[in-house]
Amino acid sequence: MVTEQEVDAIGQTLVDPKQPLQARFRALFTLRGLGGPGAIAWISQAFGDDSALLKHELAYCLGQMQDARAIPVLVDVLQDTRQEPMVRHEAGEALGAIGDPEVLELLKQYSSDPVIEVAETCQLAVRRLEWLQQHGGELAAGPYLSVDPAPPAEERDVGRLREVLLDESRPLFERYRAMFALRNAGGEEAALALAEGLHCGSALFRHEVGYVLGQLQHEAAVPQLAAALARCAENPMVRHECAEALGAIARPACLAALQAHADDPERVVRESCEVALDMYEHETGRAFQYADGLEQLRGVPS
Repeated sequence: MVTEQEVDAIGQTLVDPKQPLQARFRALFTLRGLGGPGAIAWISQAFGDDSALLKHELAYCLGQMQDARAIPVLVDVLQDTRQEPMVRHEAGEALGAIGDPEVLELLKQYSSDPVIEVAETCQLAVRRLEWLQQHGGELAAGPYLSVDPAPPAEERDVGRLREVLLDESRPLFERYRAMFALRNAGGEEAALALAEGLHCGSALFRHEVGYVLGQLQHEAAVPQLAAALARCAENPMVRHECAEALGAIARPACLAALQAHADDPERVVRESCEVALDMYEHETGRAFQYADGLEQLRGVPS
């Protein structure tokens, strides 16, 4: 049993900006695993940091913990227009992941937010909560460990799922369901279909494709992920997810792409490459810092 003093020591590391990023991430993973009000309080306190990447992961963790005690801080982050769009987006997604219908009206309100990534996230979260209400509040366990923003589609044919994924006239929720069904299907054909989604119009959608390809860890997607990371005009939240996906896939071509952007002018991309390079080292058996925890955080099966 971890004592309150031990939780506080871990929390102090998380909120200390003088600590190396990897030490703070390790503290976050540990608090997420421990759970409880003390862990939630420390994670909540770190939203005052100036790293958008760290704050994004804080919100993600609170959502994955599925503890309703995290709702007040996530609502505050969603409503705080001073926070970066990728942080507010993640707070909205986390509220959907927790699955408590008490936030439904708030999420509907923010479904028309002027920041399109926030609006689309809240639209998805509303659909997720409504889907849960219609299906008894439960999702069947899948092969991945993450709480996803949409349940996988029941369709199993990769070709038909690809058509839904890439059809921008369809509701985003349906396309997300196809996305997660393709991830669960696995294999080269599914990975290539998902990678085509990196050229779709919604930055939120492209960012989720990057995340899912990182979970899938199939090398067929490396060229598309590397190209998206290299597009300086691409939304930083998309480039961030592509960098972390490359770290998870961990092939030599991934290393070259990540090293090329280790000093990127965009901070969230730089920090994501730092995280991804550590993941690469771990995957190739050379080192271990916080990659194992990151994989667990992102729902990659061991």
